[in-house]
Amino acid sequence: MKFPHRRQVLRLVAGTSLQPLVSRVTRAEAYPSRPVRLIVGVVAGGANSTVARLVAQSLSERLGQQVVVENRPGAGGNVAAEAVAHAAPDGYTLLFVSSANAIGASLNEKPGYDFVRDIAPIASLVQGPLIMVVNPSFPATTVPEFIAYAKAHPGEINMASAGVGNTTHLVGELFMMLTDTRLTHVPYRGGAPAVTDLLAGQVQVYFDGISGSLEHVRTGRLRGLAVTGATRAAVLPEVPSLGELVPGYDATGWYGVGAPRGIPVEIVDRLNTETNAGLADPRLTARLADLGYATFASSPAEFGQFITRETEKWAKVVRFADARAK
Repeated sequence: MKFPHRRQVLRLVAGTSLQPLVSRVTRAEAYPSRPVRLIVGVVAGGANSTVARLVAQSLSERLGQQVVVENRPGAGGNVAAEAVAHAAPDGYTLLFVSSANAIGASLNEKPGYDFVRDIAPIASLVQGPLIMVVNPSFPATTVPEFIAYAKAHPGEINMASAGVGNTTHLVGELFMMLTDTRLTHVPYRGGAPAVTDLLAGQVQVYFDGISGSLEHVRTGRLRGLAVTGATRAAVLPEVPSLGELVPGYDATGWYGVGAPRGIPVEIVDRLNTETNAGLADPRLTARLADLGYATFASSPAEFGQFITRETEKWAKVVRFADARAK
């Protein structure tokens, strides 16, 4: 019997060990071969959709395929997240992850999926504070005056939100929790109608994404009492932060990209690389800064750790508010 030469054996072994690596590289290079959907859990027109479309445009240019934004509102972002969690893990259905998803993880008793387990973190995008705005006719011009008025008139101040369990809702609940005040929550189907009624005086206060109320504050149509972060926002440096006025208060809205659990690691790496490259583009960074957001790039693992911390934080506020998604 004639045995193969030692060099032949080594070549065969080397070729076999390289096959999985070659397969993964080939698959990453082939992706994407058709348009990619980016599912957003709110109605079109709000800050989420604006950021999502900017990121989708950047990714479209870098991936060489159209990234299409698809709005699926409902249940504090859980409708969109559940749809993505049950989608094929092939990189063609992505979730525009937001702080609302971290909130929604504990908002539904039986959401049909586990946010931390079933949504694979791809890349973080931006974060920024919200802004506490009131109608100019409201008698309080500062946060201390607002708190005093709220305590003197418990339940009489209507607090708008973009929906039950939305970030705009829970940052208000965190405010009530830390200031021992009671406001009446009035949920809307999105941020645009909430701002419309605030301008008309139908509701008195709204914790809005900065981009949604920025021009109204600058023109005096709304009064900005404070931003919700620990520090002031660069786009409105004259507006104090709630961290300055309410001990322990620090809440930001944030966005990122996720995918169904089980997505191939090489596609995760490709998406993370292209997303982070887009965030390094001064044109995109400037556009997002104009909306009140600061970019923060991360690895998938780092973004996953961030999501876990945020999910645990907001679970405490959900329990305080006894909130339920609708």
